Amino acid sequence: MGSLPPAEDISLSLCQWPPKSPNPNPDLSPIDESTLLDLFKSQQNHLNFFFHNLDLSQTLKFTVTLLNAPGTIFFSGVGKSGFVARKISQTLVSLGIRSAFLSPLDALHGDIGILNSGDVLVLFSKSGNTEELLRLVPCARAKGAYLIAVTSVEANVLAGVCDMNVHLPLERELCPFDLAPVTSTAIQMVFGDTVAIALMGARNLTKEEYATNHPAGRIGKSLIFKVKDVMKKQSELPVCKEGDLIMDQLVELTSKGCGCLLVIDEEYHLIGTFTDGDLRRTLKASGEGIFKLTVGQMCNRKPRTIDPEAMAVDAMKKMEAPPSPVQFLPVINLQNMLIGIVTLHGLVSSGL
Repeated sequence: MGSLPPAEDISLSLCQWPPKSPNPNPDLSPIDESTLLDLFKSQQNHLNFFFHNLDLSQTLKFTVTLLNAPGTIFFSGVGKSGFVARKISQTLVSLGIRSAFLSPLDALHGDIGILNSGDVLVLFSKSGNTEELLRLVPCARAKGAYLIAVTSVEANVLAGVCDMNVHLPLERELCPFDLAPVTSTAIQMVFGDTVAIALMGARNLTKEEYATNHPAGRIGKSLIFKVKDVMKKQSELPVCKEGDLIMDQLVELTSKGCGCLLVIDEEYHLIGTFTDGDLRRTLKASGEGIFKLTVGQMCNRKPRTIDPEAMAVDAMKKMEAPPSPVQFLPVINLQNMLIGIVTLHGLVSSGL
């Protein structure tokens, strides 16, 4: 067994990417920008053929059928069409529409039990002659589902056995052999996602409703999270009284990770704030005199504050507002009582 090369040789070889081949494969043709541009233009022409020849009345009937479906909208397909069908179904789900992907193979082995009368089953197939889908049709019909074929070949078998057919005009595949499904799947995706947005508009889905379906994403968080959801509170707050000496509060100032002190009275009303920046400025201006100064003497008595019911994204905007940005906002209620603090670091950490 040979020994491993030195570590520096390995790291050097990793930096040399792409690797230089001493003997280029003579069977490979070069790819240049002109070749890619020609391909993109050809694909654009194929897609334009689809847009120019799509039957909008047929598409409208399909869209209205999905909009008025009393049950669940199922999508199915095989191979690449199956991937498209699954993606379109997931798009509908993200819009709050009941939808699911039904594998034609698994459906024939028990999963068809999920179908009920009132459901719609959309079958994607370029040729309309996909054997697995044709076997699924009579079983789905027996369950009472409404069947829709979405195909690209005229006068196909699947279109003839379904309740509705939508024809997606296909000039040809971009593949030089007109075989690899790269244009047909593109138009399927464009068709399905466009219909999904039409359904979104018809259902009057609001931005807030959309956000509730995406709670982990930035869009959802910006529309769902309130200040009270992301603020620090109670024992996490760096609080002190206005009569406390500045030097006695250094631990409180630095240990809570907020970069400030929140100055309060006996009833927890907010009096002001004192930041680590204020500490540096006071030390520079007062020198040893800082040992006799109280927090109340040097604090900012008109800090920016925010309500706990405000949106967290609005807190970030308030922090960044002129004349100068701040790193935190005390959170107070209508009685000016301190109930928390929201920091820029906390907002960023929460994904906003």
